[in-house]
Amino acid sequence: MKGNYRLLLISSLMLASYATQAAVAPDRTRLVFKGNDRAISVDLKNASEKLPYLAQSWIEDEKGERITSPMAVVPPVQRIEAKSIGQVKIQGMPGLSALPQDKESLFFYNVREIPPKNEKPNTLQIALQTRIKLFYRPTALANVDPQNPWQHRVTLEKVGGQYQVNNPTGYYVILSNASSHKDGIAAKGFEPMVIPPLSHQLMKSAASDLGANPVLTYVNDYGARLPLVFDCNASECAVNAEKSRKS
Repeated sequence: MKGNYRLLLISSLMLASYATQAAVAPDRTRLVFKGNDRAISVDLKNASEKLPYLAQSWIEDEKGERITSPMAVVPPVQRIEAKSIGQVKIQGMPGLSALPQDKESLFFYNVREIPPKNEKPNTLQIALQTRIKLFYRPTALANVDPQNPWQHRVTLEKVGGQYQVNNPTGYYVILSNASSHKDGIAAKGFEPMVIPPLSHQLMKSAASDLGANPVLTYVNDYGARLPLVFDCNASECAVNAEKSRKS
């Protein structure tokens, strides 16, 4: 490299391993912007012992394109000193009123750390980018009952040799695991699923690998992973709320 300054940008989904390696990271793994919010705040911690970093923030839509409406980040760039905390605000814009008011909309909040230039020759610097889900939750859906989470309304339906996951709610459902029993390893072929409101998706695992009482793991608003224990008949499965709460 002969003394050239190089910056390697590693883009990531919000996995815990990336968050711990990054010098600058947000204070949570997902964000919910409620219909009656004007703005929400996000703390950005610089975990570096010695170095200040710039934090560049922006929002993307569901297609991964940068946007400035119906939500925008202020400030888009800020300097955060070593072992300090910065803050950004995600500001609601007039375009929020044009979003569906009977179901959630999905966006992504991104923050990229920019390290100070290293004057030493032959130095490789790494900048990490964190991307987390940002849900717009209209006022009609804002009051969530933690004792009766919307994920308990998910059903499974056999389609061929697989299960179709049905989401009849106005919320997004995030599934991180599917197994034949609680805390089991993921069934062969399973991939994490993001199921939009009022929609369904086919699970890639074989229904036979999930047994008579499949257990799906969902991710709640706070990033916790919780079980959905199902009772099945010949072709359909419904959540057993009591078993799921006890698990």
